[in-house]
Amino acid sequence: MYQGFYNLTSGMLTQQRTLNTVSNNMVNVQTPGYKSDKMVSSTFEEEMLYRTGKRNKSRYTELGVTSKIRTAQRTYVNYEQGSFNPTGGIYDFALSGRGFFCIDTPNGVQYTRNGSFRVDEEGYLTLNNLGRVQGEGGQPIQITSEDFVVTNGTIYGRDMDGTSREFGTLRVVDFEGNYQDVLHKEDYGLYSTDAAAQEVNQTESAVIWKTLERSNSDMVEEMTAMMTAQRALQSGAQVLKMYDQVMSKSATDIGRL
Repeated sequence: MYQGFYNLTSGMLTQQRTLNTVSNNMVNVQTPGYKSDKMVSSTFEEEMLYRTGKRNKSRYTELGVTSKIRTAQRTYVNYEQGSFNPTGGIYDFALSGRGFFCIDTPNGVQYTRNGSFRVDEEGYLTLNNLGRVQGEGGQPIQITSEDFVVTNGTIYGRDMDGTSREFGTLRVVDFEGNYQDVLHKEDYGLYSTDAAAQEVNQTESAVIWKTLERSNSDMVEEMTAMMTAQRALQSGAQVLKMYDQVMSKSATDIGRL
C-alpha cells in the first residue's frame, strides 16, 4: 500500500513541473524569437518483483519490473524556426536559418534570436537594456541617425551632417554540434555556452530587416498540455487523499482489533 504514496506523490510533483514549463511557454507566446521548452519525465530506480511461496522462500518467480517513483528527466528546448512577423520597425531584425545574434551582457557574451532592438542614449544598438548588440569583430554598433538601410545585415546610413557611411554589420554566429548540448537557456530569451563550445561565424543565414521572428510556441498545443497536466494533478491529489483515509483507518479502527 505504501507504494501508492510513492507513485502518486512523484506523479504529482512531475505534473507540477510540467505545468510550470507549459505556463512559461504560454507567457512567451508573443515574445520575439522565443523557443519553447518541453519537459521529459522518466522512472527512477526500477525494481524487479518476485513471487515466492508462503513457507518456502527459496523458490521464486519473476513477475516483472516496476518503479515507484516518476521524476523529471530533462527539459528540452525546441529550436525550430518560428514564423516571421513584418513590423516595419527600423530596429527590428529576424534571422532565417541557423544562428544567433550576439549580445554583450554583464555576464559576458550571450546569444539570442530576439531581434527587437533599440538604441540607447549614446546611439548604440541594444536589446531590452540587457546589453549592446555586437557587430563584426565584437564591436558594438552605433547608429547616429534614423536615415539608414540594411543589406544582408550591414547597416548603411548617413550621419547628421549628411555624410554616407557604414554603421556596422550584425554579428551572427552558430555552434558546432547539437544545440541541446552546447547551449544553456537563460532569462529574457538569452543563451549562454560552455567554454568548450565551438563558435563559428554563420554566413548562410539571412538577416531580414523590419521583421521579427515569432515565438515557436503553439497556444493550442500548450493549452492542451496544460489541461492534461492539471487533470492528472487533480486526479493524483484525490487518490492520495483516499490513500490517506485508508491508512488512517488501518492505524485506528483495525489497530484496536
